[in-house]
Amino acid sequence: MRDWLWMSAGDLGRGIGAGEIDPLALAQAYLEAIDAHPAHDRIYSVVTAERALAEAGAAGARAKAGQRLGPLDGVPVSWKDLYDSAGVATEAGSALLKGRVPDRDARVLQAATQAGLVCLGKTHMSELAFSGLGLNPVTETPPCVNDAGAVPGGSSSGAAASVAFGLAACGIGSDTGGSVRIPSAWNDLVGLKTTAGRVSLQGVVPLCARFDTVGPLARNVEDCALMLAALEGGKAADLRGASLKDVRFAALQNVVLEDVRGAPMAGYRSAVERLRAAGALVENIEAPEVTEAMTMSGILYTSEAYGTWGELIEASPEKMFAPILERFRSGKDFRAADYVAAWQRLEALRADWNARVAGYDAVLMPSAPILPPNLERLMKYADYYTTENLLALRNTRVGNLMGLSVMTLPTGVPSCGIMLCGKPYGEERLLRVAAAAEAALS
Repeated sequence: MRDWLWMSAGDLGRGIGAGEIDPLALAQAYLEAIDAHPAHDRIYSVVTAERALAEAGAAGARAKAGQRLGPLDGVPVSWKDLYDSAGVATEAGSALLKGRVPDRDARVLQAATQAGLVCLGKTHMSELAFSGLGLNPVTETPPCVNDAGAVPGGSSSGAAASVAFGLAACGIGSDTGGSVRIPSAWNDLVGLKTTAGRVSLQGVVPLCARFDTVGPLARNVEDCALMLAALEGGKAADLRGASLKDVRFAALQNVVLEDVRGAPMAGYRSAVERLRAAGALVENIEAPEVTEAMTMSGILYTSEAYGTWGELIEASPEKMFAPILERFRSGKDFRAADYVAAWQRLEALRADWNARVAGYDAVLMPSAPILPPNLERLMKYADYYTTENLLALRNTRVGNLMGLSVMTLPTGVPSCGIMLCGKPYGEERLLRVAAAAEAALS
């Protein structure tokens, strides 16, 4: 049973379908592992054991009757603490929302339940999802699988830790500026950022609704494909026969290669060479529209974030971690006219980008320019916190600003990932390309 904890969600589903794995025993194995893990309170904010066992029991009965609801029916997963779950605290890692208990599940949790997935509970996250580091002294900071003294990446920090430490088959996170991809990269997982607007945000605590996206953190590309289908109530992308033959990649040169530190750059360069060796064409490109879009990040993100949360924040600012409070407040003085103009300009820049990369299957870049920073140093030095947080999210933010579907894959260098940026609403094609890249990189 211990081996079950490290199997992919797809393999667990196939084992259930073949009668080799009992969903109830599987759920019990995960719940026992969670309870026994020394960091379980730092990873899970709530464990929904009663729900998990009931859902697993029902999945087992369906399996015996030959009436499984889908390929992941009976597979246990975790949910970031910003997805509403009926009767269970959903506080988005913030003391401002302490005691918030919704009366219904988020739409994506409903869809996953209808596909037979088993809800293990809710995972810790950065405060109101507004940090890429995963540091949260208000609630808990989950561990990083590669460095006990480092932060795990955020804001889907507990989602990543739940999978990396064998306490969930898949974690459901969210990504507004990199919050699925940074913790995935730093914990050697595969992460999918979906296109904004593709997956329902109903019942999801917002940060910046125009950028917020739902996405899985998983062990492999197949699990991301299966999980996306479950979240949408659709059919998973067909990954059979995926190959890099005739695949064209663009390697972005401006912005994303600046100040990349030694290990992340080594991992990225090695990964690019392995993609080439597997038959892919890789061409370097410059995209000036990315440079310009980056200058507008402040107004686009912080204006919406403060507009969403400002009133609640100012009623109890003492409840917030000071750097997060400061980041929210940085959006309060922008003019509405400038915010509208920035969005209009961003739409034009997105059109420029889409035209530039139209002939490529994906655009490559390092997932993060840095390794996971030291937790104690982040708490001690405010300047270090600010620079590391902004640098951590810089590359991932390209995908959000340009409105793309994006995946991060492990490079083989611990805590170093490579991003494949696909087309808007192009997840199915991106997943096929990523599956072929995964095979080349592994």
